[in-house]
Amino acid sequence: MMKTFRGKLADTEVRTIRLSTNNGLTGYKIKKFQLIGVDANTAYEGIVQVHSVDPGETAPDAINFEDPTILAAGIIQMTVNNQDSAFDTVVFDDKVINQDIFVSHDEKSAGADAAVNYYLELEQVKLDLNEATVATLKDMRGRE
Repeated sequence: MMKTFRGKLADTEVRTIRLSTNNGLTGYKIKKFQLIGVDANTAYEGIVQVHSVDPGETAPDAINFEDPTILAAGIIQMTVNNQDSAFDTVVFDDKVINQDIFVSHDEKSAGADAAVNYYLELEQVKLDLNEATVATLKDMRGRE
């Protein structure tokens, strides 16, 4: 079964996507992560990331693949009227999570405060008690 989430993130916004359950026996894998600008008349240059733990009050300003809490990352670059654009996303689809995830956006254009749209597609997987415990402990370890 697939679950989808979509939304619009302002610059430096961090959004919580509620996935946790009482027993933790439902896990998720990110299958698709896409970005698109809000307005063709606005230039964009920003990064959007998905983390397994809350990155804090403001979005991280750099992508670091050594961070064990990162689940997906994307870059969006687009000129006015979409004359020149680049979109690149990376999903670590081997990671199973059973807790809330956090989507953040950091706009890189000088003086811009542009929002960006995101789309996430998650595959729901059943976890046995051992798998649920491991997934929960990994998330807790990342919070330290």
